[in-house]
Amino acid sequence: MSYSVRCKYDPPVRLPARTNVFRRLMALLAGGVALALSPASRADIYKTVDQDGVISFTSRPKDRSSVVVARSARPAPRVTMPRDRSPERTTRYDPYIRQAAGLYQIPEDLIRAVIKVESDFDPRAVSPKDARGLMQLIPATARRMLVSDPFDPRQNIFGGTRYLRVLANLFNGDLELTIAAYNSGEGAVIRYGGIPPYAETQDYVVRVLAHYRAYRAASTAGAARR
Repeated sequence: MSYSVRCKYDPPVRLPARTNVFRRLMALLAGGVALALSPASRADIYKTVDQDGVISFTSRPKDRSSVVVARSARPAPRVTMPRDRSPERTTRYDPYIRQAAGLYQIPEDLIRAVIKVESDFDPRAVSPKDARGLMQLIPATARRMLVSDPFDPRQNIFGGTRYLRVLANLFNGDLELTIAAYNSGEGAVIRYGGIPPYAETQDYVVRVLAHYRAYRAASTAGAARR
């Protein structure tokens, strides 16, 4: 049985029609602002009015009369938060793990294994690559998985499990490829036709599988005792 994730979006809001002149003006302004804020430009935009009253925009101010009208995007400050090292953290999120596992048909023990390796059950963890939260979602993946706050444990677990489901669908349920893609991205796994030759990814797959098998064995033993 295969599973897929579908997202429902609201239809776009349409504004009342304007005149052609108004539309051209707004298009020019939008283009200027987009250029000013694009990561490639990395420059402020200045407005200058010459002696004939001609207005011009430039990224290089001519003199002190130039006025800044748009600032380029500045790098966001790195998030730092106190670590959670409490013993209770390893079981605190079990209800969310069970709910996400049932919704996306991913084994609970696999989710736990990924969380263990990614953050050691610390919802405040931030990696040098800006991956955040329990399942270490980078901002781009968080947006893809509809996670607005990666530090929210429930959102993070549901988003990370949703991503595991997407990867499992993509790689026909192959566990090793799914785990590898969670670490290196699906593009790298597709490009190399298997686990990428990255030491980090290869070690990651081994570690996640080891924890997965240990959690699964513990779950089986616990069920037998009951």
